[in-house]
Amino acid sequence: MTDAGAAPVLAAGAVCWRRRAKSVEVLLVLRERHGDVSLPKGKTDPKESLPQTAVREVFEETGYHVHLGIPIGTTAYTLPNGRDKTVAYWAAEVPKGQLEKGVFTPNDEVNALEWVPLAKVGKRLTYERDVELLRRFAELAVTGDLESFALIALRHAKAAFDSPSGADADRRLTPRGQAQARAVVPALAAWGPTRIVSSTAARCLATVAPLAKATGIEVKRAPQLSQDGWEMQHHDPAGVREVVARRIDKGRTTVLCSHAPVLPEILEQIAEATGSPNGARMTRAGILGTAEFAVVHLAAKAPHKILAIETHAAPE
Repeated sequence: MTDAGAAPVLAAGAVCWRRRAKSVEVLLVLRERHGDVSLPKGKTDPKESLPQTAVREVFEETGYHVHLGIPIGTTAYTLPNGRDKTVAYWAAEVPKGQLEKGVFTPNDEVNALEWVPLAKVGKRLTYERDVELLRRFAELAVTGDLESFALIALRHAKAAFDSPSGADADRRLTPRGQAQARAVVPALAAWGPTRIVSSTAARCLATVAPLAKATGIEVKRAPQLSQDGWEMQHHDPAGVREVVARRIDKGRTTVLCSHAPVLPEILEQIAEATGSPNGARMTRAGILGTAEFAVVHLAAKAPHKILAIETHAAPE
């Protein structure tokens, strides 16, 4: 009996890399049990997002704490039991501090690690699907776009329809919203944000509070990102443009928490600031449900062009 009719197995991993002089090296895992050489990856745990899975699996298999970079792509194949499996991958630079102190211990899944120059990786990998994935990764290395940062546009979690004061800005999170705010933390943390900028509305501040607590990052309040501010300025984009331009200029991964009417403008201003066409993909990325977020990956080197866009939701 097979599981061919079952839902696909979801998994995630990363192409972990480091720079050596002017070259790029990729981290491979050797698994005697499977008789293969591959990339660190693994199945999602219950109520776990794919980004969270990728970071966790890299740590469990290699001992390295990493933050995600650009999405590289997905691989899909059929397991021996007939069930389909899909694996999402991101680039993930292994920080110097991790390289200096990281000591690998063989585990149930991985027997050894191997750093391999990018030009030789294809010959070491067991599976053609991994080789194809590395071709996409190599394209980023050639263009110098492996180094990146992200602007993460987050919509507030589920809020009550009214507030005790009657003011829209005072609306509080519902119990479901509070659960969403907690659940989205590991997914957001997968990209290692160093700044949190939020609308001054209570529902936005409450949404990022668990993230701020988990990361130790102080929340910067930005009236320009509030729905009240957006409406009082008659949808004038100047305020949003100011916030976005500053975050791009700083070049640090930042969470921007705002509202449904304002989020499309945030995405549009990122596109304008980077000289990127604001096509259908950018428009869709700005249409988010509660506690959903769009990750806009920008090249670390100037000009800060958009490298990739992805959207995610808190697992429930």
